Amino acid sequence: MRRIALVNQKGGVGKTTTAINLAAYLARMGKKVLLVDLDPQMNATSGLGLRPERGVYQVLQGEPLEALVQPVDGFHLLPATPELVGATVELLEKPLALGEALRDEGYDITLLDVPPSLSALTLSALAAAHGVVVPVQAEYYALEGVAGLLSTLDEVRTRLNPCLRLLGILITMYDGRTLLSQQVEAQLRAHFGEKVFWTVVPRNVRLAEAPSFGRTIAQHAPTSPGAHAYRRLAEEVIARVQEG
Repeated sequence: MRRIALVNQKGGVGKTTTAINLAAYLARMGKKVLLVDLDPQMNATSGLGLRPERGVYQVLQGEPLEALVQPVDGFHLLPATPELVGATVELLEKPLALGEALRDEGYDITLLDVPPSLSALTLSALAAAHGVVVPVQAEYYALEGVAGLLSTLDEVRTRLNPCLRLLGILITMYDGRTLLSQQVEAQLRAHFGEKVFWTVVPRNVRLAEAPSFGRTIAQHAPTSPGAHAYRRLAEEVIARVQEG
Protein backbone atom coordinates (compact mmCIF):
# COMPACT_ATOMS: atom_id res chain seq x y z
CA MET A 1 0.00 0.00 0.00
CA ARG A 2 1.78 3.11 -1.20
CA ARG A 3 -0.91 5.75 -1.75
CA ILE A 4 -3.00 6.84 1.21
CA ALA A 5 -5.85 9.34 0.91
CA LEU A 6 -6.85 11.39 3.94
CA VAL A 7 -10.57 11.87 3.62
CA ASN A 8 -13.51 13.33 5.47
CA GLN A 9 -16.54 15.01 3.91
CA LYS A 10 -16.61 17.41 6.85
CA GLY A 11 -14.14 20.26 7.17
CA GLY A 12 -12.30 21.27 10.31
CA VAL A 13 -11.47 17.76 11.50
CA GLY A 14 -7.68 18.03 11.31
CA LYS A 15 -7.30 16.37 7.93
CA THR A 16 -4.65 18.69 6.50
CA THR A 17 -2.87 18.93 9.86
CA THR A 18 -2.70 15.15 9.84
CA ALA A 19 -1.45 15.02 6.25
CA ILE A 20 1.38 17.46 6.91
CA ASN A 21 2.56 16.02 10.20
CA LEU A 22 2.14 12.38 9.26
CA ALA A 23 4.35 13.10 6.23
CA ALA A 24 6.98 14.69 8.46
CA TYR A 25 7.17 11.75 10.86
CA LEU A 26 7.04 9.09 8.17
CA ALA A 27 10.05 10.84 6.63
CA ARG A 28 11.82 10.84 10.00
CA MET A 29 11.32 7.09 10.12
CA GLY A 30 13.26 6.62 6.91
CA LYS A 31 10.41 6.60 4.40
CA LYS A 32 10.56 8.45 1.10
CA VAL A 33 7.33 10.43 1.28
CA LEU A 34 5.32 12.52 -1.17
CA LEU A 35 2.44 14.71 0.04
CA VAL A 36 0.03 15.73 -2.73
CA ASP A 37 -2.15 18.77 -1.99
CA LEU A 38 -5.37 18.18 -3.92
CA ASP A 39 -7.41 20.87 -2.19
CA PRO A 40 -7.96 24.09 -4.22
CA GLN A 41 -7.92 25.95 -0.88
CA MET A 42 -4.20 25.02 -0.79
CA ASN A 43 -4.09 24.63 2.99
CA ALA A 44 -1.32 22.03 3.03
CA THR A 45 0.74 24.13 0.63
CA SER A 46 0.31 27.40 2.52
CA GLY A 47 0.64 25.63 5.88
CA LEU A 48 4.14 24.63 4.82
CA GLY A 49 5.02 28.21 3.91
CA LEU A 50 4.86 27.79 0.13
CA ARG A 51 3.19 29.85 -2.61
CA PRO A 52 4.24 28.12 -5.84
CA GLU A 53 2.90 28.95 -9.27
CA ARG A 54 2.93 25.35 -10.52
CA GLY A 55 2.01 22.00 -9.04
CA VAL A 56 -0.62 19.26 -9.21
CA TYR A 57 -2.51 20.77 -12.12
CA GLN A 58 0.57 20.71 -14.32
CA VAL A 59 1.23 17.06 -13.43
CA LEU A 60 -2.32 16.24 -14.49
CA GLN A 61 -1.53 18.00 -17.78
CA GLY A 62 1.38 15.64 -18.34
CA GLU A 63 4.35 17.56 -16.96
CA PRO A 64 6.93 15.47 -15.03
CA LEU A 65 6.32 15.09 -11.32
CA GLU A 66 9.98 15.44 -10.36
CA ALA A 67 10.14 18.93 -11.86
CA LEU A 68 7.27 20.20 -9.72
CA VAL A 69 7.75 18.73 -6.23
CA GLN A 70 9.08 20.93 -3.42
CA PRO A 71 11.36 19.60 -0.65
CA VAL A 72 9.92 20.28 2.81
CA ASP A 73 11.19 18.96 6.18
CA GLY A 74 12.51 15.69 4.80
CA PHE A 75 9.65 14.92 2.41
CA HIS A 76 8.38 16.19 -0.95
CA LEU A 77 5.24 18.27 -1.49
CA LEU A 78 3.39 18.38 -4.80
CA PRO A 79 1.65 21.70 -4.19
CA ALA A 80 -1.80 22.93 -5.07
CA THR A 81 -2.30 26.13 -7.04
CA PRO A 82 -5.45 28.13 -7.87
CA GLU A 83 -5.54 26.42 -11.28
CA LEU A 84 -6.53 23.19 -9.55
CA VAL A 85 -10.15 24.38 -9.56
CA GLY A 86 -10.05 23.95 -13.34
CA ALA A 87 -9.18 20.28 -13.04
CA THR A 88 -12.62 19.38 -11.71
CA VAL A 89 -14.32 19.01 -15.09
CA GLU A 90 -11.38 17.10 -16.55
CA LEU A 91 -11.33 14.67 -13.64
CA LEU A 92 -15.06 14.06 -13.93
CA GLU A 93 -14.38 12.87 -17.46
CA LYS A 94 -11.21 10.96 -16.52
CA PRO A 95 -11.45 9.86 -12.86
CA LEU A 96 -8.38 7.62 -13.20
CA ALA A 97 -6.11 10.39 -14.50
CA LEU A 98 -4.56 11.13 -11.10
CA GLY A 99 -3.58 7.52 -10.54
CA GLU A 100 -1.99 7.40 -13.98
CA ALA A 101 -0.03 10.61 -13.31
CA LEU A 102 1.33 9.22 -10.02
CA ARG A 103 1.95 5.69 -11.26
CA ASP A 104 5.76 5.79 -11.33
CA GLU A 105 6.41 8.32 -8.59
CA GLY A 106 9.01 6.15 -6.81
CA TYR A 107 8.01 7.03 -3.23
CA ASP A 108 7.54 4.61 -0.34
CA ILE A 109 4.34 6.36 0.72
CA THR A 110 2.27 9.01 -1.05
CA LEU A 111 -0.27 10.94 1.04
CA LEU A 112 -3.21 12.54 -0.79
CA ASP A 113 -4.81 15.50 1.01
CA VAL A 114 -8.23 16.02 -0.56
CA PRO A 115 -10.98 18.67 -0.27
CA PRO A 116 -13.58 18.26 2.51
CA SER A 117 -16.29 17.25 0.02
CA LEU A 118 -17.13 14.52 -2.45
CA SER A 119 -15.73 16.47 -5.38
CA ALA A 120 -14.14 15.13 -8.55
CA LEU A 121 -10.76 15.70 -6.88
CA THR A 122 -11.76 13.55 -3.92
CA LEU A 123 -13.13 10.77 -6.11
CA SER A 124 -9.98 10.83 -8.23
CA ALA A 125 -7.87 10.50 -5.09
CA LEU A 126 -9.95 7.53 -3.93
CA ALA A 127 -9.61 5.95 -7.36
CA ALA A 128 -5.81 6.36 -7.13
CA ALA A 129 -5.38 5.32 -3.48
CA HIS A 130 -4.60 1.96 -1.97
CA GLY A 131 -5.76 2.97 1.51
CA VAL A 132 -7.76 5.62 3.33
CA VAL A 133 -7.20 7.36 6.66
CA VAL A 134 -10.31 9.05 8.06
CA PRO A 135 -9.60 11.82 10.60
CA VAL A 136 -12.61 12.32 12.88
CA GLN A 137 -13.07 15.12 15.38
CA ALA A 138 -14.14 13.98 18.83
CA GLU A 139 -17.62 15.48 18.60
CA TYR A 140 -21.25 14.42 18.88
CA TYR A 141 -21.97 13.48 15.24
CA ALA A 142 -18.69 11.66 14.61
CA LEU A 143 -20.20 8.19 14.35
CA GLU A 144 -22.79 9.15 11.74
CA GLY A 145 -20.19 10.94 9.65
CA VAL A 146 -17.86 7.95 9.57
CA ALA A 147 -20.69 5.57 8.66
CA GLY A 148 -21.67 7.77 5.71
CA LEU A 149 -18.09 8.02 4.50
CA LEU A 150 -17.57 4.25 4.69
CA SER A 151 -20.65 3.83 2.51
CA THR A 152 -19.02 6.13 -0.05
CA LEU A 153 -15.81 4.10 0.10
CA ASP A 154 -17.80 0.94 -0.63
CA GLU A 155 -19.28 2.57 -3.71
CA VAL A 156 -15.87 3.73 -4.94
CA ARG A 157 -14.50 0.24 -4.35
CA THR A 158 -17.30 -1.23 -6.46
CA ARG A 159 -17.17 1.27 -9.33
CA LEU A 160 -13.61 2.57 -9.56
CA ASN A 161 -11.05 0.93 -7.31
CA PRO A 162 -11.48 -2.63 -6.00
CA CYS A 163 -8.11 -2.41 -4.20
CA LEU A 164 -9.19 0.46 -1.93
CA ARG A 165 -9.34 -0.33 1.79
CA LEU A 166 -9.77 1.52 5.04
CA LEU A 167 -6.38 1.85 6.69
CA GLY A 168 -7.75 3.43 9.84
CA ILE A 169 -9.92 5.99 11.62
CA LEU A 170 -8.04 8.69 13.53
CA ILE A 171 -9.63 10.55 16.44
CA THR A 172 -8.52 14.20 16.43
CA MET A 173 -9.01 17.28 18.63
CA TYR A 174 -9.39 14.98 21.60
CA ASP A 175 -9.78 16.43 25.08
CA GLY A 176 -9.54 13.67 27.64
CA ARG A 177 -10.88 15.99 30.35
CA THR A 178 -14.34 16.05 28.76
CA LEU A 179 -16.96 13.35 28.96
CA LEU A 180 -17.89 14.01 25.32
CA SER A 181 -14.44 13.10 24.00
CA GLN A 182 -14.39 9.96 26.13
CA GLN A 183 -17.84 8.93 24.92
CA VAL A 184 -17.01 9.56 21.26
CA GLU A 185 -13.84 7.48 21.53
CA ALA A 186 -15.74 4.66 23.24
CA GLN A 187 -18.47 4.69 20.57
CA LEU A 188 -16.02 4.66 17.67
CA ARG A 189 -14.01 1.81 19.17
CA ALA A 190 -17.18 -0.16 19.91
CA HIS A 191 -18.46 0.19 16.34
CA PHE A 192 -15.24 0.00 14.32
CA GLY A 193 -12.90 -1.95 16.60
CA GLU A 194 -9.34 -2.30 15.36
CA LYS A 195 -10.01 0.05 12.45
CA VAL A 196 -9.62 2.92 14.95
CA PHE A 197 -5.98 3.88 15.47
CA TRP A 198 -4.79 3.56 19.07
CA THR A 199 -3.25 7.00 18.69
CA VAL A 200 -5.55 9.95 19.40
CA VAL A 201 -4.51 13.47 18.49
CA PRO A 202 -5.14 15.92 21.33
CA ARG A 203 -6.24 19.50 21.13
CA ASN A 204 -2.92 21.31 21.24
CA VAL A 205 -2.03 24.98 20.85
CA ARG A 206 1.37 24.23 19.31
CA LEU A 207 -0.25 22.01 16.72
CA ALA A 208 -2.77 24.70 15.81
CA GLU A 209 -0.20 27.48 15.45
CA ALA A 210 2.48 25.58 13.48
CA PRO A 211 0.97 26.32 10.02
CA SER A 212 1.10 30.06 10.68
CA PHE A 213 4.89 29.66 10.83
CA GLY A 214 4.98 27.43 7.74
CA ARG A 215 6.30 24.52 9.81
CA THR A 216 5.43 20.97 10.66
CA ILE A 217 4.91 20.21 14.34
CA ALA A 218 8.19 18.27 14.25
CA GLN A 219 9.97 21.52 13.40
CA HIS A 220 7.85 23.87 15.48
CA ALA A 221 7.40 22.04 18.79
CA PRO A 222 8.93 18.55 18.67
CA THR A 223 8.31 17.82 22.37
CA SER A 224 4.65 18.90 22.36
CA PRO A 225 1.75 16.47 22.87
CA GLY A 226 0.74 16.97 19.24
CA ALA A 227 4.21 15.99 18.04
CA HIS A 228 4.23 12.86 20.18
CA ALA A 229 0.80 11.90 18.81
CA TYR A 230 1.84 12.18 15.17
CA ARG A 231 5.02 10.24 15.84
CA ARG A 232 2.95 7.40 17.26
CA LEU A 233 0.51 7.64 14.35
CA ALA A 234 3.37 7.31 11.86
CA GLU A 235 4.49 4.14 13.63
CA GLU A 236 0.96 2.73 13.43
CA VAL A 237 0.60 3.64 9.76
CA ILE A 238 3.88 1.94 8.87
CA ALA A 239 2.81 -1.20 10.74
CA ARG A 240 -0.57 -1.30 8.98
CA VAL A 241 0.95 -0.66 5.56
CA GLN A 242 3.38 -3.52 6.11
CA GLU A 243 0.50 -5.80 7.08
CA GLY A 244 -0.96 -5.08 3.62
